[in-house]
Amino acid sequence: MTKTEKGNSAGRAAILFALGVVCFYPNQLLTQSWEPDHRDVVYATIGEKSLSLDIYLPDGVEMPPLLVWVHGGAWRRGSKEWVPFVFVENGFATASLDYRLSTEAPFPAQVHDIKAAIRFLRAEGSKYGFRTDRIAIAGSSAGGHLASLVGVTNGHPALEGKVGGYRDESSDVQAILSFFGASNLTTILSQSTPRGFSVREPALDLLLGAQPEDAIDLLARLASPVFHVDASDPPLLLLHGDQDPQMPINQSHELDGAYHQQGLDVFFDVVHGGGHGGDEFYSGDHLARALSFLDRTIRQ
Repeated sequence: MTKTEKGNSAGRAAILFALGVVCFYPNQLLTQSWEPDHRDVVYATIGEKSLSLDIYLPDGVEMPPLLVWVHGGAWRRGSKEWVPFVFVENGFATASLDYRLSTEAPFPAQVHDIKAAIRFLRAEGSKYGFRTDRIAIAGSSAGGHLASLVGVTNGHPALEGKVGGYRDESSDVQAILSFFGASNLTTILSQSTPRGFSVREPALDLLLGAQPEDAIDLLARLASPVFHVDASDPPLLLLHGDQDPQMPINQSHELDGAYHQQGLDVFFDVVHGGGHGGDEFYSGDHLARALSFLDRTIRQ
C-alpha cells in the first residue's frame, strides 16, 4: 500500500481526532497509518533531553516546498504525532516537531525550540529532500498560537534563543496558517466561555508562570502575536470556527485586524458552525483555500 493510500485510509477520522478533540484529550488519538520518511530526527539537545521531529515527503515530488507543523494541546500536552496528512498528500513536505511543553519549561522555551527546528530544517533541507527557500509554518489551537508568534517575530532577539546549532541560519518563515489559535494572551480569558476559561486559566498559569494580569506585562505581550505585527510580516491565513467553545474566535479577529492595520496579506476563513477542530477544517472549500494559499506563497 502506498503512503497516499494509507493516508487516505486513516483520512477523516485521524484528522478529526488529531486536530480537534485531542487538543485536550490526547488519550482519544487514533493510531496513524502514514509513516514518516524520516522519524525522530533530533534537531536540538537541551541537557539530556533530545528535541526531535518527523519528516513526511509527498510521493512523486522532487524537492517539494516545506510546511512546519506545530501541534496543539494547551501548551502542556501533545506530540509531533498529532499532524494532518492533507498537506503531504497534496505535494508539500511536512515536518512535525516536538517542543518543550509548559510542564517542562515556561515561555519562551516553546518558541526558542520551534525557531531552532526551522534553522535545522533550513540547513539540512538538501539532505532530507525538500526546498528551504520558502517555508510555511502552521499549527492548531496552542500550536496555531505558537506558529503565528514564530511567524511574526522573524529575527526577534528575545525569541530567537540559543537552542540547537546552525545559529547562522535564518528561522524566518514566508507564510503562516493558524487553525483556531490564540493571538492575544492579555484578552483571551475575558473573551472565553466558562468551558474555555476552565481550560485556559490553568494552561496560562503553566505557560506564563501566572495569570496574564499577574504576569510581568512585557512577558504576556511578548507571548502575544498581535503585539508583534509589523509591515515586514509574511502572508497569513486564519481558520476559526464561529462556534468554538474553547478558543474565542475574537482571538483570530484580533490578529486579522492587526494585519489589516499594516496593509498586510491576510485572509480570515470563518468555519461556520465549526467548533474547536474537526475534519471540516481540513476538507472541502477550507482545504482548497489552504492549499491555494500555500501554492502562491511557498510553491511559487
